[in-house]
Amino acid sequence: METNANSYANANFCLSCGARLDLVSDREGKLRPVCPACGWTYYKNPVPAVAMLVLNDRRELLLVKRIFEPNPGEWALPSGYMEIYLSPEENASAELREETGLEGKIGHFIGWHFGYSPVVEKVLSLCFRMEITGGTLQAGDDAAEARFFPLDALPPIAFESHRQFIHQETGLRIK
Repeated sequence: METNANSYANANFCLSCGARLDLVSDREGKLRPVCPACGWTYYKNPVPAVAMLVLNDRRELLLVKRIFEPNPGEWALPSGYMEIYLSPEENASAELREETGLEGKIGHFIGWHFGYSPVVEKVLSLCFRMEITGGTLQAGDDAAEARFFPLDALPPIAFESHRQFIHQETGLRIK
């Protein structure tokens, strides 16, 4: 596997001591920014995210209209980047509450998707089926709207990963 030097175009200074980083080949032949002063190495990894698929009693799908990049103004599953101090399941519950006002519990793990992100370059998304346990539906955090849609009347979905998760859980193919 080849490392792309462009991936590190903005990695200029050491997070440990502040010295300028040098782009060098490591012992595996991969280019990595390394601090010549303290030896700290910057490893650029995919950013993990969670998505939640919620169907109500009428089998309507919960979606949020995004406010921020990527894809503002488009509909998506409630989702977000993971916080380092929370497990994937805890992140899913927190994001659901933040974006929709709803409390939920994990039903089961649906699957994962690895892909491009215009914000973080690569993202590894994990999707959980969730059951609502409380709360009041209201848009919050980075959602302009939050509402349920009939499966046969879904708006365009912002992300390939979310289209894949919807297909995996419902069998519905979305373009």
